[in-house]
Amino acid sequence: MAIHCLQKTQKLNLSISEVWDFISSPKNLKEITPDYMGFEILTDLPEKMYAGQIIQYKVTPLLNIPMSWCTEITHVKEHEYFVDEQRQGPYKFWHHQHHIKPIKNGVEMLDIVHYQAPFGIIGELVTPLIVTKKLEEIFEYRFNKLIQLFGEYKEG
Repeated sequence: MAIHCLQKTQKLNLSISEVWDFISSPKNLKEITPDYMGFEILTDLPEKMYAGQIIQYKVTPLLNIPMSWCTEITHVKEHEYFVDEQRQGPYKFWHHQHHIKPIKNGVEMLDIVHYQAPFGIIGELVTPLIVTKKLEEIFEYRFNKLIQLFGEYKEG
């Protein structure tokens, strides 16, 4: 079965430190996730993210069915990137890279998500119809929420 890849970029008129402080805090993830996902962090979180950190969530991605999701922060390079990988949850495979870099008047964020649905061939058949569509919808919500929080990017 194929591993799928979704890449999304967004520019913000913020400093690297401001973006890093926001995106590297798992506490902010709920704020940029659609309410219908029922996203709830179950883990007590320290102030700073670190490699090896385990975070447990409850989510309701489809049909209002609650699911457990557990991710590990596997890599962290402060003010540049971090990676979260699913250890238990709705995907057969999940690897999410969060990159940031300075650009003119701000920061460019790049998300690279490699994922695979569960359930073998059935999962593969529903990936474009349901899984990819749902991920696109979640990232669109996040894009708009970040504009609402921090404003539209202006180059000049």
